[in-house]
Parts: sequence; structure tokens; C-alpha cells
Amino acid sequence: MSDRRPASARFRGLLQGLTVLVFGLALAWGSAPALTFDPDQLAQYARQHYGAKAERGVKAWQAMLTQSAGLDEQEKLRAVNDFWNNILIGGEDITIWGQTDYWATPLESLGKGTGDCEDYVTGKYFSLLRLGVSPSKLRFVYVRAQIGSQSIAHMVLGYYPTPQAEPLVLDSLVDRIQRAGHRPDLTPVFSFNAEGVYVPGGARRSVDQIGRWRDLIGKMRAEGFQP
Repeated sequence: MSDRRPASARFRGLLQGLTVLVFGLALAWGSAPALTFDPDQLAQYARQHYGAKAERGVKAWQAMLTQSAGLDEQEKLRAVNDFWNNILIGGEDITIWGQTDYWATPLESLGKGTGDCEDYVTGKYFSLLRLGVSPSKLRFVYVRAQIGSQSIAHMVLGYYPTPQAEPLVLDSLVDRIQRAGHRPDLTPVFSFNAEGVYVPGGARRSVDQIGRWRDLIGKMRAEGFQP
């Protein structure tokens, strides 16, 4: 069934009413910044488990976070978006991990130097949490992306400055951060947050069904991301 509304209206229709998107972290990790870790221990873990490339990537990530700490929120978005779009090479899970669908931690992605769309979004999301951006402003959105004559499943990170605002889209396919209304190539399919999974025209479903996200949180805790 085709939705002929403008892209901005489609995004607003999908995203309005969504609350804090923390993928369960707000309940577990609580206070801001929502992501905490010991930089030295994280770099050591990356080296021991994922190799020297991961350690270098983690140090570059930490340097970006340090340099971006004093920026305003819009500048933080640009710095984070540029970092992850530049440090990773796009790939498919089956090639990278030998699995059809694998959600990598930021350390795993930095170790491989490559990732699929979910990995870009995960890296950007946790970076913005570390920089103090409120989780309520961030949305993980599954979309259909039109590339030439092909429509592909894709994920983007939406930045939602106010509950009624048109979101900004942070995308691994397009480096420039743009408003949703300027991305007619993206058609939102569903989104999810700590309170549930939302599909236009459908009933809210439990977020507990996203088992891969629960696994991702567990892996990140094991890597040294602390409550």
C-alpha cells in the first residue's frame, strides 16, 4: 500500500508520540551521560579482543568525543556523523560476520573497519549519548531507501529536537545531515524505542521482541560500558 504524503509528514506520522529511545539503556544506566566507560580500559579491551586496528579506532573515537564535548548540539551531530561515515566502510553482515543479520558493537565495528547500516546508527547513537544529547531526541528508524530503480531495507538515525519538530536524518548513504522532508528517497517503515515497536496503522508491539538488541547491550556491558 502506497503512502502518498510528503516525506516530512510520513516521518512525523511515524515518529510523533515516541518517547525516550534508549533501547533499554535508560532503565539500566539512568543518569546523563547515558553512556559511561573508562577510556583506557576500553582501548585495552579492544586491543585484546579485536586487535590493534580496533584499539586505534577506539582512540580515534575517544579523541573525536573529547574534541566535540564543548560544541553545540548541531555541531555534535555533524562531528559524530562525519566520524562514523568516514571511519567505516559499508558492507553486508554475511560478508563481515558470516551471518545474515548481526548487530555489532561500536568496538566490533571499529575492529573490522566496516559495518552495515545498523552499525553506523549504533555508533552514532552511542556517541551522541556520550556527548550528553538527550536520548529523547534520538530515534532509530527502519526505512525503505530508493537507490536508482532499487528499493532496499535501510536504517537511519533521526534527531528529533522537539516532540513536534521535523527530524534531521543521519545516514550512512548520504553524508549531509538533512531534514526528513528533503529525503524523498526514504520511506519510513517502523521505529522502536524502550516502550515498544511502532508500525503505522498497527498496534504497538513489545520491544522485547528485538532480541538482537538485548544481545548487543549485553556485549557492550562485557566490553566495559558501565552502568
